[in-house]
Amino acid sequence: MKSLYVSQSHQPPGQAALPAAGHHVNRRDFGKTALAATAALFLSRDSFALNPVPSPRPESSTAKNVVLVHGAFADGSSWSRVIPLLEAMGFNVSAVQNPLTSLDDDVRTTRRLLAQQNGPTLLVGHSYAGFVITEAGKAPNVTGVVYVSSYGPDQGESHDDLVKRFPSPAGLPAIRLDENGFLWIAREQFHEAFAHDVDLPQANIMAVVQKPVSKKDCFGVPVGAPTWKSKPSWFVISTDDRLINPELQRFVAKRMGATSISVPSSHASLVSHPVEVANFIDEAANHKS
Repeated sequence: MKSLYVSQSHQPPGQAALPAAGHHVNRRDFGKTALAATAALFLSRDSFALNPVPSPRPESSTAKNVVLVHGAFADGSSWSRVIPLLEAMGFNVSAVQNPLTSLDDDVRTTRRLLAQQNGPTLLVGHSYAGFVITEAGKAPNVTGVVYVSSYGPDQGESHDDLVKRFPSPAGLPAIRLDENGFLWIAREQFHEAFAHDVDLPQANIMAVVQKPVSKKDCFGVPVGAPTWKSKPSWFVISTDDRLINPELQRFVAKRMGATSISVPSSHASLVSHPVEVANFIDEAANHKS
């Protein structure tokens, strides 16, 4: 596994890095710089500079499409801070709205959206969506898979199998099972369990719109042959995650041989660290073997 650690920018807080004097700024670079500055308004920390190293995997074409897949206890709006950054970089971005009723349902829904993409596509999943993209990523137009604060299961592993490898995370007691077999995060505990580094008003909105997930049919179902064994993979490790043990994230990223970065984030890295996540997706989409 190639680990890439995020270093803080030397620019003043909230200010995006500017090109050196005399440097020609093309449209793509300008978009990335401008959107990074906009994203900084939502964050309490500086932007981060990334220099990911391409994974030594089989050749794949540069992706112009990015399909984002949400995890459990969330919907497609969880990507709302990443989407404008990617669009400013020139990507065609789509976000899946999965039902979370079963792993099969979620994979089918994701495959339908992948089939609508015209050309090479990078598939990105947060949290439980690591299981979804491990299956759906076998679609022929997918060039690689990116796991964000997630899981990278191997063949025959379910969510419930994989989480047993490491101690339970601190936020687990906040999860409740209802009478219909669906899991929820208790609303009053959502901020601390899921998104403790996100501003409280935003975390409260996330708690209100959360989608429950089927414990048996999503978390209890093993995956087949994983995409990451045949296509390039990347992994964003959240080092302060309270829903997925960071050691489990490091373990699966290493096992996958994924190119990885670590961010000092809660489980909601896509909300609290959108600049780092978007830049990493950009590097993955433009990698060349």
